[in-house]
Amino acid sequence: MPHAAAVARAEELRRLHLDPAILVLVNVWDAASARTVASVPGCRAIATASWAIAAAHGFADGEAIGRERMLEVVGCVADAVDLPVSADLEGGYGETPEEVGETVARAIAAGAVGCNLEDGVSDGELLRDPHDAVARIAAARAAADEAGVPIVINARTDVYLRGADDPEAALLRGQAYARAGADCIFVPGVTDADTIKALAAGIDAPISVLARPGAPSVSELHELGVARVSFGPGPMGVALAALARTASDLLAGGVPADELSYRPPAA
Repeated sequence: MPHAAAVARAEELRRLHLDPAILVLVNVWDAASARTVASVPGCRAIATASWAIAAAHGFADGEAIGRERMLEVVGCVADAVDLPVSADLEGGYGETPEEVGETVARAIAAGAVGCNLEDGVSDGELLRDPHDAVARIAAARAAADEAGVPIVINARTDVYLRGADDPEAALLRGQAYARAGADCIFVPGVTDADTIKALAAGIDAPISVLARPGAPSVSELHELGVARVSFGPGPMGVALAALARTASDLLAGGVPADELSYRPPAA
């Protein structure tokens, strides 16, 4: 992507996080899903989902897919659409902040203008030391500055994904990540409306949450002050559930459904 186009898409993605309307990101995992979502009226940006990408390639989540293959998919998604693309880079695919910075630089080169960076370690049971997590976010910001593309860093804290109900920890980490250069703070796993409202009010950056069954609706999240909502592997789950139902119907001798004629929009 030409540098000017990358800068323009990054600036647009940043603006969308500050727009009065909540930014709804229906996560994708390949070029076909990206084109499908991008073609829907009202879609303003695209976000990948690491779990879904890994599953599509036969890997478990948690960076098992490796940096090379993940960035290859990110590039395919970015090439498939004309919208800003935010890439789920998990923990940054690196042991050190410098390696995380290299990952972000390469994601920018692949066409991403936003990224997720999480503070959970690969086993999902522990959180990184906050100083280490801050250093990794700062390295990501430095890499973006070096590239001259104002990438939107969506810093994820896994406080609630561990099963803890600790809004103070989420708030403190969110504040620290914002000071280190994050543009948005992602708190997946939190579903309580009062807690979400308190985090949105208490963190000096837009906040993002993961919507799932049992969580507030997108409209309710907007009213609570959430700037960005995504769905992780959920959209892939919907697609595969539909595939399973269709396969079941056809294997049982059913009539081919109209949806069998659907094709993703062309490039």
